Amino acid sequence: MEHPFNDTYFMKKALQEAEAAFEKGEIPVGAVVVVNDRVIARAHNLTELLNDVTAHAEMQAITAASNFLGGKYLHNCTLYVTLEPCQMCAGALYWSQISKIVYGARDEKRGCGVMGTKLHPKTKIKGGILAEEASILMKRFFIEKRNMN
Repeated sequence: MEHPFNDTYFMKKALQEAEAAFEKGEIPVGAVVVVNDRVIARAHNLTELLNDVTAHAEMQAITAASNFLGGKYLHNCTLYVTLEPCQMCAGALYWSQISKIVYGARDEKRGCGVMGTKLHPKTKIKGGILAEEASILMKRFFIEKRNMN
């Protein structure tokens, strides 16, 4: 029997967060931080609500996970995020020393891979988990946004 807690399982949790962002009119990016098969932080974009360009899902998740753990380093933690982290978030993830990043859809314009942003040498990265679902949600958001204007 397949282990119930796998990348797809946790990415679905991140997608639920992205849906919450979508419902609030935020760019639909969601994230969860997991340690020992337990979600310790959930977050989504809050840039509009907080009027803060740094309030990306990853940044919110890093803060929540650090508060939960009582320290600034996210050793043995995995971040699941629906969109490849941007340069800013990748920098914060570097400093958090997170062990693993798993993302859904690639960000062809602003993703850390395209920008050449370095991650911590010990951080593993894996992409493409539920990428289609994440992309569809993102496209739907921008189509609706365009049609409102």
